[in-house]
Amino acid sequence: MRTAIAGIGATEFSKASGRSELTLACEAVLAAIADAGLRPSDVDGMVTFTAESSSEIHIARDTGIGELIFFSRVPHGGGAACGTIAHAVAAITAGLASVVVCWRAFNERSGERYGLGTADRPVHTSADRAAYSWLTPFGLSTPAQWVAMFARRYMYEYGATSEDFGRVAVVDRKHAANNPNAWFHGRPITLADHQASRWIAEPLHLLDCCQETDGGQAIVVVSAERARDLPHKPAYVLGAAQGSGADQHMMTSYYRPSITGIPEIGLVGDQLWAQSGLRPADMQAAILYDHFTPFVLPQLEELGFCERGEARHFIADGHLELGGQLPMNTHGGQLGEAYLHGMNGIAEAVRLVRGTSVNQPDSVTNVVVTAGTGVPTSGLVLGAG
Repeated sequence: MRTAIAGIGATEFSKASGRSELTLACEAVLAAIADAGLRPSDVDGMVTFTAESSSEIHIARDTGIGELIFFSRVPHGGGAACGTIAHAVAAITAGLASVVVCWRAFNERSGERYGLGTADRPVHTSADRAAYSWLTPFGLSTPAQWVAMFARRYMYEYGATSEDFGRVAVVDRKHAANNPNAWFHGRPITLADHQASRWIAEPLHLLDCCQETDGGQAIVVVSAERARDLPHKPAYVLGAAQGSGADQHMMTSYYRPSITGIPEIGLVGDQLWAQSGLRPADMQAAILYDHFTPFVLPQLEELGFCERGEARHFIADGHLELGGQLPMNTHGGQLGEAYLHGMNGIAEAVRLVRGTSVNQPDSVTNVVVTAGTGVPTSGLVLGAG
């Protein structure tokens, strides 16, 4: 059974929402259901992240959804984003649900700030915390510090520079500047601005790191047949995959023979191309997870848009710009629009297929979307038919 995304909805993106995470979740869920032309009582399935603080039962009760016959959660932080859609697709295909809402909502700026990593959190007895205990005493305690290790090795092996990473931030902020819903609306940056921003963990500047956001995003998945009768042009799910690589760690997979690639994204990409019957050349746009700019480059390589070590040239040649070969993050990405663990990127991919992005490239038929990198991850191919 084919499936499609029929509705998207979000709150405003802010630095201090002034309301609970449950309230944000309910607002986003109701907005997505309304966008799909459905009623809360039509929803019979819900999927979110294990990191989500608001449970299905509270949202269902508070929004009028009522009975649920399918619900699941996907782990590994931002790596779960496209995985939520994959779970919804699986449930609908298997006949376990008919209308599934996927959501993520948090006060990530005014509440728990993920960028603090493990340093400011109480010690607990999970296996993840035990793994981090081998790193934290040596100063590797925040996501930026973990990614900096990867970035430095990538620079060494392929000759990449800080400016190569900075071009990702410049493209994202250029697109965000034209997006009224983006936090950095009207505020583009130059490469010189990037280079002048303060160090966070060398070689990462402040402008290599995604922002922190309060907000919520929800997405409604239905069968393709049902989507055709709903108000918006369907964004068909042509591929939906998850992947965890060999010797996978949580953003610290330093023990592999090489740490300059992201093999879990390659694994996801292989599945996406096989499921969809499409190839990188068939994509007219990409939404690539951009929590840190250095991880965008190997995504391009793992997905097959360029050879290993060549992403810096691919970006410098303007291929990620509007009018380029692969316009990227037309909403501004997590560096420019909002950091919603990648769910806002899926919504932008839907807008691209609908033809309603504020930075709409010409003739978009297929869009590839990735979720969090450095962790077990997921991806999508959305298309117009």
